[in-house]
Amino acid sequence: MERVLLALSGGVDSSTAGILLKNGGYDVVGCTMQLWDARRNPTLNGNTRIGRCCSIDDVYDARRIAERLGFPFYVLNFEEQFEKSVIEPFIGQYLRGQTPIPCTLCNTFLKFDKLLSFAKSVGINKIATGHYARTIEDPEEGPVLLRGLDEKKDQSYYLFELSQNQLASTVFPVGNYRKDEIRGIAGREGLATASKPDSQEICFVPDGDYAAFIRRHAGEVDEALLPILNEREKPGPVYFKDGTRLGTHHGIHHFTVGQRRGLGIAYSVPLYVLRLDLENNAVIVGLKEDVYSRELVAKKVNWISRQFPDGPIPAQVRIRSNHRAAEARITLERGKGCSQPLRARVVFDEPQLAVTPGQAAVFYQGERVLGGGWIETSIQ
Repeated sequence: MERVLLALSGGVDSSTAGILLKNGGYDVVGCTMQLWDARRNPTLNGNTRIGRCCSIDDVYDARRIAERLGFPFYVLNFEEQFEKSVIEPFIGQYLRGQTPIPCTLCNTFLKFDKLLSFAKSVGINKIATGHYARTIEDPEEGPVLLRGLDEKKDQSYYLFELSQNQLASTVFPVGNYRKDEIRGIAGREGLATASKPDSQEICFVPDGDYAAFIRRHAGEVDEALLPILNEREKPGPVYFKDGTRLGTHHGIHHFTVGQRRGLGIAYSVPLYVLRLDLENNAVIVGLKEDVYSRELVAKKVNWISRQFPDGPIPAQVRIRSNHRAAEARITLERGKGCSQPLRARVVFDEPQLAVTPGQAAVFYQGERVLGGGWIETSIQ
């Protein structure tokens, strides 16, 4: 019987993954990763705001699930690694005018790196998670990442940085099911998490106020970020695309490309953030049609398949987790002696709305995830 280390978040998906693994003949060991101390998230009145992910309540729920299903359970403290690999880049990217995706960083550096390393250090060769994704083995391409069967819950977008070794060592038990089926399995098994709501927020920013979080923690993670934060918090101009000044912002790090709400500008039609001029501490806004881009350049590209294309290839590209993949052609740039491409140029068949630096561009061909990279620039 093969042993597997199951990452239990305390939610219905990873809980039901435990059932599916046991039914599939695995010897399951459960664990929860302690990533963030919720006591570091005070609200303005001094109370602690706890999210519906990675909270102490989730740890208790995970422990109860392991007891209910009859397998051992452990808590692994990865708080230091989480701060270094997720929190620090999150703050740094916002202060550089980008829009980060902390869930992808958490997957890349913790769930499928530190957790897998820990598993192998104790003699367990596979890990499992509750992600809605799938894998298959291709004789020529090696392990292949596929979309989850439930299109509405598919989480393959967040997994594009996984390597072949990581994919070969990972099981995604819920990927072949729809969400309602997962809840049904949990309910029939009598799991308390069967009706537990899905987490909607970033676990360490449960109130959604990114700027306040950055203000509280920038100096904790890296004192060198404080001078940058001080600059970003200074008021500055909001310009229409033609240079007309429309108002004043109260901190440029409150804005992201494509943002429409919360601009603080009264105008006859909705306005959108076109770009952030960090050098001049200015926010540039325009009309909806101005936010569309036909091309993008992605950096730090991860190409999952062993088969590396020599020229441009057709693909579908997602530029946000909830973005419907758009038809495009991808040209990869690989440096001399590099096994992975350095950059990718993506040309869409039709212009796309709000191509945002810091977000991921993930490449698909049908159900198959080819890879992806981090959006560096967009071109209209």
